[in-house]
This record gives sequence, structure tokens and C-alpha cells, in this order.
Amino acid sequence: MLDKVTRVAKAREATATLRHTMVERQLRPFDVTDVPLLERFLSVPRELFLPDSLASLAYSDLAVSVKSAGGHKRSLLPPLVLARMLQEAEIKATEKALDIGGAGYSAALLSGLAEKVVALECDPELYARAEAGIDALNCENVQLALGPLEKGCPSNGPYDVIIVQGHAQAGLDALFEQLTPDGRLLAIVRPEPRAGQQVVRFERQEGRAAGERPLFSASAPVLEGFAQTPAFSL
Repeated sequence: MLDKVTRVAKAREATATLRHTMVERQLRPFDVTDVPLLERFLSVPRELFLPDSLASLAYSDLAVSVKSAGGHKRSLLPPLVLARMLQEAEIKATEKALDIGGAGYSAALLSGLAEKVVALECDPELYARAEAGIDALNCENVQLALGPLEKGCPSNGPYDVIIVQGHAQAGLDALFEQLTPDGRLLAIVRPEPRAGQQVVRFERQEGRAAGERPLFSASAPVLEGFAQTPAFSL
């Protein structure tokens, strides 16, 4: 019978193999080529940010939904979508990033790419799970914040880059104001009313809006706080 140390070692080896398979079969074929980013995906255990019942899905190519006892729900983006999104953000080692609704996993990835990361959650249970994962990985440059997602975290801004982990139908204006004068914001939106969802990079230049650039098609549930208010009709 294997002792505990051996079992733990074998479990870590198995998950390391799964991460390697994820990178080689999901990320690289989807044009993810940034070496530091790939190294983060190889080293950060996604299962740390999931409940035990969902750990077996940690390295699938699907979104994974996590729900708290209070009814709040998060959908972790498929790894290939998240990887492309972070690659297109072009994060520099001297920059500060705000990660919104990423359940802790994306903040752990960002901790090895940016100088400072603020991870925002609105649900205490989801916050606690994210905090446990961040602490287990000793991500000392990640600061967790609790509050409404759509309001961002202006007290810790401004940010060079803001990543919104889900579909935003509305509510990006307040976040845009928390960017540095030449910052950028990435979110999944519909660029046109009848268009499909796409990851879009919104640019700022010298403190003013400088356009938006659709990057690639991706779909996600509407992130809490970013739903379009229904129009009133008689």
C-alpha cells in the first residue's frame, strides 16, 4: 500500500501530465505561442480553484461552472479562450492588472506575468475559494478584493489592463475609467447587435477612448453585474 507522501507525489505528477496535454493539444493549436504564458499554464494547477466534485474537469477543453451556496455562479472560461485572451492583452512584467470574476485561477496565471494583480469577486464563498488557491501557490503579488464586479476596484487603480472573465452586455464604462491613460480592457461582447460574441480589446490613448479591436470568436454566459437592463415598453 502506498504511503501518503508517495500518493501525493503521484497525484502531482498526474496533474502535471494533464497540464502538459492541455497546453500541447488545446493551447498551441489555438495559436497560443507566448512562452511565459504557456509556462504559467503548465505550472498553475487549475483544480485548486474548483470544488472537489469538479476537479476531474480541470483540464477539459470546456468551460467549468462553479456555484456558491448563495446562488452566485461563475463560468471559468475554457483554457484555450482564456489563454488567447491573456496573450492578446500583451501584459508586461511592470504592469498592474485587474481580473474580474476569474474565480482565482486567472489571477494566479497573471501573477507570473504582471507586477501586481487585483482579483475582484462579489461572493464571499467564491472569494474564499480563490483566496485558498492563491495562498496555496504563494502568489504574493495578488491582492483579492470583495465587491460588485461591475464597479471594479478604483481604490487600487489605475490599471494597465483589465480582464473581464465573461460576457459583458453592458457596464464597462466604469471599468474603462479605471485604466491608465494608455491602458486596455478585454471582454467578451457582441460588437454588433446581431453579431456573435467575440473577445474584444478596448484601447485607451492619452486618457481617451482609442477604438476597439475584435480579436476572435468566443462565447460565455453573461457575467454577474454586466447584464443589459431590459428596455421599458408600454
